[in-house]
Amino acid sequence: MKEKTIDYVLRATWMAVSKMYNEEAGKAGSTMATGFALLSIDPEKGTPSTSLGPKMGMEATSLSRILKSMEEKKLIVRKKNPKDGRSVLLYLTPFGKEMREYSKGVVLRFDEAVKSSVPEKDLKTFINVAKTITDLIIEKKIYDKNLK
Repeated sequence: MKEKTIDYVLRATWMAVSKMYNEEAGKAGSTMATGFALLSIDPEKGTPSTSLGPKMGMEATSLSRILKSMEEKKLIVRKKNPKDGRSVLLYLTPFGKEMREYSKGVVLRFDEAVKSSVPEKDLKTFINVAKTITDLIIEKKIYDKNLK
């Protein structure tokens, strides 16, 4: 294959972004996954632990390790859901809120850097292409044998 496949470009780009985020998170003693979790937890109302995995696109086992680490670092606390005693809500601690703001700043800085370097028209095209790829996957239009 002389030309790079779409898959290769997506993977290489995400790996570069992931590495960059982990380097930035490391400066604050954190990880990209922890930052993503902090950004996915509602800072005011808390978030049901069961909804966090789907929100982040993570399996329960991976998420459990991240949440345990976040608890140990005093970023979150778990409390019983007052509306449903069987479920648990995750809340950010004051330190968790502080680290959430740091994570938010990292993401926004990346966003600003890309927006200032890529013409708006090209960004819109990129977003539309990414949405189309996601839709093709979700709608099983790539490998479903019944579709052409």
